[in-house]
Amino acid sequence: MLKKIKKIFYNVTLTKRIRYSYYLILIPMMIFTVICVSSLIMGIRTSDDMVNSAAVASDFSLEFKDDFDYEAYLLIVGNKTLQESKLEELLYDATQIVDELEKLGGSKENIERLKSIRKYLDNLRIYINRIEENLGETDNYEKNIEIWKNDVQIVTGLVQENMSEYIYYEIRDIQRSKEAEAHMYKNILKISIIAFLASAIVIIIFSYMIPNSITKPVYELCDVTNQIANGDLTVRSNVDAGAEIGALSDSLNVMVDKINELLVQMKEEQIRLRKAELELLQSQINPHFLYNTLGTIMWLAEGGDRKTVVSMVGSLSDFFRASLNQGKEIVTIKEELNHVRSYLEIQQVRYMDIMEYEIDIPESVHEYLIPKITIQPLVENSLYHGIKNKRGKGKIIITASEDKDNAYITVSDNGIGMKEERLAQVIKAIKDKEAAENQIYGVYNVNERIALKFGDEYGISIESEYGVGTRVQIKLPKTKLE
Repeated sequence: MLKKIKKIFYNVTLTKRIRYSYYLILIPMMIFTVICVSSLIMGIRTSDDMVNSAAVASDFSLEFKDDFDYEAYLLIVGNKTLQESKLEELLYDATQIVDELEKLGGSKENIERLKSIRKYLDNLRIYINRIEENLGETDNYEKNIEIWKNDVQIVTGLVQENMSEYIYYEIRDIQRSKEAEAHMYKNILKISIIAFLASAIVIIIFSYMIPNSITKPVYELCDVTNQIANGDLTVRSNVDAGAEIGALSDSLNVMVDKINELLVQMKEEQIRLRKAELELLQSQINPHFLYNTLGTIMWLAEGGDRKTVVSMVGSLSDFFRASLNQGKEIVTIKEELNHVRSYLEIQQVRYMDIMEYEIDIPESVHEYLIPKITIQPLVENSLYHGIKNKRGKGKIIITASEDKDNAYITVSDNGIGMKEERLAQVIKAIKDKEAAENQIYGVYNVNERIALKFGDEYGISIESEYGVGTRVQIKLPKTKLE
C-alpha cells in the first residue's frame, strides 16, 4: 500500500507535489485543534469527577459520626455483639473512601488531613477492641461508657471535622483549577482557530505562487541537462531565479567543466597506465634474469646437482606462469605470494652466500585482492639495491597486517639503505607520479598501478636509513573476489 502511494506521489508533477505538501501541513494543525477541544472537554469532565468525589466525602462526614457512635453504644449496652454491629463495616467503608481520596490527590494540606483521618480510624479500631475486651468482664459498663464518651465520640468528631475541612478546601481548589483550566483551554482554542484559518489562507495562496516560481526555472535546467545527456558538453546554463536555482545553475556549469577535464584526464590516465604496464612487463621479463637463471641451472647440471636443477626449473616455470596468469591484472595475495616465492627460491640458489628470506603472511589476508606483480619488484629492489651493495649476508622479510578497512604488506631488508637525499628523491617521484630519471621504476610502477586500481589513498610508503636498511609498505583495501 505504501509503495503504491509513494509511486503515485512521485509520478505527479512537481507543482502538484508541492501543493500536496502544503495540504499535508493542514492535517497536523487540524489534529492539534481536535486535541485542544478534546483536552478542554476532558478537563471539564475531570473537574466534575473531582466534585463528585467531594460529594462522596461529604456524605461520609455527615453520616459516619452518628452511625458509628450509635453502633458503639448498642455494643456497650449489649443490644448487639461486635459481629452483629456495623462498626467494622463502617470503618472499612470509611477507609476505602480515604484510599480513593488519596488516589485522587490534592493539596499538601488535604493530603495531611487524610492521613490524620486514617490515624483516627485506626484509633477507633483500638477503642472498639478495648470495649469488646471489657464486655467479657463484669462491672465494666462504666469503663466502656467512659471510652465511648471520652474517646469514641471525640475521635469521630475529629474525623468529621477533618473531613469537613477537606471538603471545603478541595471544592475551593477544584473551583479555582476549573476556572483556570477553562480559561486556558478557551485561549488555546481561540489561538488554534485563528492560526488554522491564517495558515490555511497563506498556504492556499503560496500553493499556487511558490510552485510556479520553482517549476519554470527547473524546466529550463531540465532542458540544459537533456542537452548534456545527449552529449553536448558545450552548453551552459544561464538560469538566474533565486539563490537556490542560481546556485544549481552555477553548479551545473561547473560540473560540465569538470566532466570535460575528467575526460581529458581519463585519456591521459589510460595512456599512462598502458605505459606503466608495458614498462612493468619489460622489467619483469628481463633477459638478464632469464639468462643468469639458465646459466645457474647449467652450472648446477654440470656439477651433478640434479635435485637443485629440478627445483630451479620448477620455480622458474612457476615464476613465469604467475607472471602471465592468463592475462589477469588482479590476483589474490595468496597467488601473488606464490609468484614472489618462486622468484626468491631462484635467487636463493644464485645468492645463497649473501641472501636469505622469510615470508610471514597470515592466512586471514590471503583472499584480499592485489594488482599482479606488486610484491616481486619490491623484493628485487631489496636484493639488487640493498643487500648486494652491503658487506656480509642480508635478509629480506615479507610480512602482513590488517585493520578494520585496509590490509598492509611490508617488504623490509637490512641492506645498505638509502641516504636522506636519495630517499627524498624517491618519495617525491612517487608523490608527484613522475618517474624521473635515475628513480626506481619498479617501485614507481607498483605505486602507480595500485593508485589507478583502488584510488590515490592506496599505494606504497618507504622508510630507509643508510647503513641500516629499507622498509616498503603496501596499503590495500580489503576487497575480495565476488
